[in-house]
Amino acid sequence: MPILEVEHICKSFDRTEVLKDINFSLEKGQVLSIIGSSGSGKTTLLRCLNFLEQPDKGVIRVDGETLFDDSDPATLSESAIRKKRLHFGLVFQSFNLFPQYTALKNVMLARELLAKEQPDYKARKKEIHEEIQEQAQELLTQMGLEDRMSNYPHQLSGGQCQRVAIARALALQPDILCFDEPTSALDPELTGEVIKVMKELAKQKKTMVIVTHEMAFARDVSDQVIFMDDGCVAECGTPEEVFEHPKEERTRQFLMRYTNGA
Repeated sequence: MPILEVEHICKSFDRTEVLKDINFSLEKGQVLSIIGSSGSGKTTLLRCLNFLEQPDKGVIRVDGETLFDDSDPATLSESAIRKKRLHFGLVFQSFNLFPQYTALKNVMLARELLAKEQPDYKARKKEIHEEIQEQAQELLTQMGLEDRMSNYPHQLSGGQCQRVAIARALALQPDILCFDEPTSALDPELTGEVIKVMKELAKQKKTMVIVTHEMAFARDVSDQVIFMDDGCVAECGTPEEVFEHPKEERTRQFLMRYTNGA
């Protein structure tokens, strides 16, 4: 059974169709890269998966559980959105770290807020806090930031900030990690820091959905590649199928433009 199933997802803003009948599935431990021109619907799709936007139509399932079904009112409740989001860890383009908190606190914060809802929180407050802090320290060490835990975002480079954001996404142990152009806000020399971390996560068999313009990464690391165009999945296949033997002329044109630096 796939860990992620997306069926017939549609999304419009006013009268503009942004997503048109999107379908794909992903197995646990696989990496899916989504490529395409600006405005093709890539980020909107990611936001729908994370329920920052609610689809108009379709079905989203994670590990067999239906999180969204436009024909089932029980899945449309606003009160269930936060619970649905726990299945997905989202890393944004622009880091979205809290400037008033250290790197360590940024990673701890979400788990601390959730812990306060536990029935035994008051009785185990100190123990729970220590557990959360230890996990955050381990994640930051995994990101190569063991000496930056007490730094604030303004004291970190862009690459370091994005690595903090990845650690924060991992802290809630989501089923699926989603990345929205995670290197687009970085200088070229810092991009490699983040790509290295993502490659390591792929080796660890983390399930990932990545909107990216890093074609070498998509080609070398992905299990599947989706090319989106005008709100549609124009082509889906293995990296070899999409990059070396594309079936669609628009896929070939996109790859040609990108290769030529357009």
